[in-house]
Amino acid sequence: MSGLFLSKGIFPHDFFRPTVEFILNTQQSDGSIPWFEGSYADPWDHAEAAMGLSIGGEYTAAENAYRWLKDTQLEDGSWWAAYKDGQVENRERRESNFVAYIATGIWHHYLITENFSFLTEMWPTVEKAITFVLSLQTEHGEIHWAVDEQGKAKEDALVTGCSSIYKSLECAYNISVTLGCDREDWLSARQRLGDTLRNHPERFDRTWESKDRYSMDWFYPVLSGAMPKAQAKAHLQKFWDKFVVAEQGCRCVSDEPWVTVAESCELVMALLAAGDHARAVTVYSWLHQWRAQDGSYWTGYQWVEDIMWPEEKPTWTAGAILLAADALTEYTAASQLFQEVCLLDATQQSEAVNTAQLLKES
Repeated sequence: MSGLFLSKGIFPHDFFRPTVEFILNTQQSDGSIPWFEGSYADPWDHAEAAMGLSIGGEYTAAENAYRWLKDTQLEDGSWWAAYKDGQVENRERRESNFVAYIATGIWHHYLITENFSFLTEMWPTVEKAITFVLSLQTEHGEIHWAVDEQGKAKEDALVTGCSSIYKSLECAYNISVTLGCDREDWLSARQRLGDTLRNHPERFDRTWESKDRYSMDWFYPVLSGAMPKAQAKAHLQKFWDKFVVAEQGCRCVSDEPWVTVAESCELVMALLAAGDHARAVTVYSWLHQWRAQDGSYWTGYQWVEDIMWPEEKPTWTAGAILLAADALTEYTAASQLFQEVCLLDATQQSEAVNTAQLLKES
């Protein structure tokens, strides 16, 4: 199906139910969500797929997914790069943006379900994860992208990775405030990171070739809220022709004839964050030609060879499809998460928590 135009208040449940079930059916008994059957799970993409389950109303499955992260978390708060069949698949590194993303997933789930007890249960896991991530922040504000097998920092930073962490720190701070465990230090770290993303490009890609050929480096500062909304629309317009292929989607990299569904969905949400609703609707309408009969979506399309490439239908791509649909239709209470920056007021929230506690005790 192509040409699916979504608007506020109209979430096509029947159309997306197979997409939700694809994620649900791929989820393992331990709660982990691999890329696809027989593949591995990584912490970031696992959380992306879990968010799709929350949007689809599969709250128990989503909570089991986050509990898998709780159960596999290392003592220092991190996770290895990949897991498969209950074992570590890749212990070469632990990536900071992968570790931070649990905060985004947990906050997203709470916004939808208002499950305070689950938020409380997951708080120690989130706190340990963010502590690990911020241990990798430099005096300049950026955050090292990973540590190696021995725990030594790989001393360089990624625009996309740090942008993702920027959003995760917003979510982590909101969790802390909601629980009455206000972490002002996280807010300060987020402010330093945001300043570096906006004003110090020299702190990124210092030891390797610039990654500005990747579309995520283009739109992730907008998606994460690191770039002010006043600048975001012009920024997306500046490189539009470099990355966007009409009637197909967003390229993964500017110099390859390959559009990818997940990046296109994230671009849709970045466009919404920039206030460009018309383009967001249009880009999303192109993506369903890459949908399989079971409701899953191919990773991407290579138009020179006219093939789906790679021959994979990842759960995280399905998650991204659902996140973008939610953002366009404003279906769930989490639909605005990637469209705006929303930092809770610690004083007001503390009063609300205290009131709720008093009512509970009475």
